[in-house]
Amino acid sequence: MNKPVQTISARQERIAKVIMRWYSKNNVWIYKLTGGRLGGKFQGKAPVCLVTMLGKKSGQWRTTPLIHIPHGEDIVLVASQGGLSKNPIWYNNLMAHNAMTVQVGYQKRDMIARKANDEEKEALWPLICKIHPGFQEYQDRTDRNIPVMVCSPA
Repeated sequence: MNKPVQTISARQERIAKVIMRWYSKNNVWIYKLTGGRLGGKFQGKAPVCLVTMLGKKSGQWRTTPLIHIPHGEDIVLVASQGGLSKNPIWYNNLMAHNAMTVQVGYQKRDMIARKANDEEKEALWPLICKIHPGFQEYQDRTDRNIPVMVCSPA
């Protein structure tokens, strides 16, 4: 029997965003310094990469750590933001400018991102949840259809 998923209040969302921003900034620094030996796993299990993309509004390069799901030559990213009510900024950046660089360990690859359609998301979802089961809880927590991005070599 599944326990009910707890919704997040507006106040909790504001606090969560501050924590995620602080965590991400520090994780990027540690990841780059150690080539992912530190900061390369989320909760000790799910693989983390660094995604560098052009900011939609700022026009500046932004780097964020994200759980990634290897899928052949592609990688899959999930715009869950922990089940918060809005899509993460990195998702909006990639929708505006789909060229990006992905760093796994010390290896960097230029990639092109695109949003998976509903059928692709449905097919990828079991693999996504196998890598990080929390994604299903995040989807259950929010009314939005959490976007999935498929990133292919440029």
